[in-house]
Amino acid sequence: MAASESLPNLVRAAQITAKLSYDQMSEILDKTAGQELTEAQTKELAKHTVAIELAAVDIFAVFEARMQRHFKRGPLSRKVKAALLEAKQPDLADRLHQHYLAINVLKHGAGASHRELLGNKSKLFVVRQTSEITAAEGEVVAGLVDVTAPQFFDGLAEAILEAYEFLENR
Repeated sequence: MAASESLPNLVRAAQITAKLSYDQMSEILDKTAGQELTEAQTKELAKHTVAIELAAVDIFAVFEARMQRHFKRGPLSRKVKAALLEAKQPDLADRLHQHYLAINVLKHGAGASHRELLGNKSKLFVVRQTSEITAAEGEVVAGLVDVTAPQFFDGLAEAILEAYEFLENR
């Protein structure tokens, strides 16, 4: 049986996948130069947005599964946050927690995680009210958490990798 791929390698592979989608989206938007998108372009942008959302959910799930071994039981996100705060790493604790909430919103939609993100007024990514999710014809709509800015996935990957290093070396 072959050895499992390391978490850092999986995160890097997910970043490459996300970057391909970001590049395709950028290319489509560059071609339109501010003009109204065609139906095909709108569908293509939506396809890439969903691909980024799925990659984000998947890599966070892999992180949780791989890191659970560091704790006896219970919700990993709370345990990691507590360990980071105890180790005087509040910035990483906050970034990881914000991304955890964002992933929950991507998976489950509006709910407790969405309300917490709205209350936090996160600067890491754009979080929308459910009332803001409307679109005129031909307009691209991002979800409750906007993953279309490249810093979303890069920030997620950075938080995961830093938390991984912390857990592996403590």
